[in-house]
Amino acid sequence: MLSNPANARKGNRVAAAGMGIAVLGTVFLYQDGAGQRLGNYGWIFGGICVGALIGTLAARQVKMTAMPEMVSMFNGMGGLCAALISVVEFYYLVASENQAPGDTYGGPVVSGHLVIILLGLIIGSVSFSGSMIAWGKLNGKIKDRSFRGQHIINLLVLLAIATAAVYLVMQFQPLLSWLFGLILALALVYGLLFVLPIGGADMPVVISLLNSFTGVAAACGGFLYNNNVMLTGGILVGAAGTLLTILMCRAMNRSLANVLIGAFGGGNSGVLKAGAEQGAIKEISIPDAAIVMGYASRVLIVPGYGLAVAQAQHACHELERLLESRGVEVLYAIHPVAGRMPGHMNVLLAEADVSYDKLLEMEQANERFPQTDVVLVLGANDVVNPAAKTDPASPIYGMPVLEVEQAKTVIVNKRSMKPGYAGIDNALFSGPKTSMLFGDAKKVLQDLVTELKNS
Repeated sequence: MLSNPANARKGNRVAAAGMGIAVLGTVFLYQDGAGQRLGNYGWIFGGICVGALIGTLAARQVKMTAMPEMVSMFNGMGGLCAALISVVEFYYLVASENQAPGDTYGGPVVSGHLVIILLGLIIGSVSFSGSMIAWGKLNGKIKDRSFRGQHIINLLVLLAIATAAVYLVMQFQPLLSWLFGLILALALVYGLLFVLPIGGADMPVVISLLNSFTGVAAACGGFLYNNNVMLTGGILVGAAGTLLTILMCRAMNRSLANVLIGAFGGGNSGVLKAGAEQGAIKEISIPDAAIVMGYASRVLIVPGYGLAVAQAQHACHELERLLESRGVEVLYAIHPVAGRMPGHMNVLLAEADVSYDKLLEMEQANERFPQTDVVLVLGANDVVNPAAKTDPASPIYGMPVLEVEQAKTVIVNKRSMKPGYAGIDNALFSGPKTSMLFGDAKKVLQDLVTELKNS
């Protein structure tokens, strides 16, 4: 159901109901080997109520522009939860070993059990600290940070984590509990160092990768508790996050290694100005833009982050309906990584009841641009930058983009000439077919609607 926007809301409800049944089943039906039930219902349901209240309030109040950082934060909480499970299980293992050395859980200490604990700890901690850095970057509180030899330091920290974990498994005894704490600290540091240098334009890929980490960490918890629901859910999240990461890398024509090591987004941060080498820009007025679109046969709208910032999706839908009432075919061109996360634009437009049939994927849109009279770009930048095809020196070179320059006329709405999320200039803005329509996307669209109604 989640694969189709028409069924996605129902699919989410089914998934939530399934998870609710799983939680209640675990709480009320679980019995250990001695027939003991879970107990502690006050603490359990107290925690559920507090978490449900926080989650509900956060989900209801979050703006669409802040959705990616909320996803990142919630994903980090999942990683922290998995890490805490490993902490609890490790110290339970230590306590059992202290009571009966060499005889834990009714038999010898199984190294495999400790391996799962450590895997959950390391992966969950990396996911938590990495997700918190990603959250900070997405809301602008944390800037990209890199220094000479950072990748080597990352590898050394990772090697230290692996070495300490192997030694702890091979030589496990309660006196080595400090080593467990060291592994936890190093894993948190590694998550921080891992995400800190990665550029803002690659944050959606990183969040998807960290999401898969959280799924794997949760699956480790399923192993520890012999809980098939937790294990299956973790595997599903891990697999889905991995596949999504691969698909996004393909959409940008880059390898995952290039994303993680390339520090994409730190290129040219200059601002394109009229009269620069790229050429002078042309501006278009609201009345002229309304006339051009009102007499077109086909208009393709390219939504971007600027549309989300302005909360202009409803005004955009109103413009679409008005143009269609005048006999204009209106479609939307959606880049797979437009906005701040995969599907960001799809969700935004669905919120305004835009028909899913009108949303064209990048390949479909690129086929139609040559037969399109007007392309209206609303706050998109990097995903329509022709430098991805023409400039080998550009950080986004090789990334598939929407080829809007093939249309007969291109109207670009932006608040200013500042570069996009990747921090690089866009030669499209000074192209011979391009006219700039400056202003807040919502107000510009409302003015276009008013002009069309009065014409």
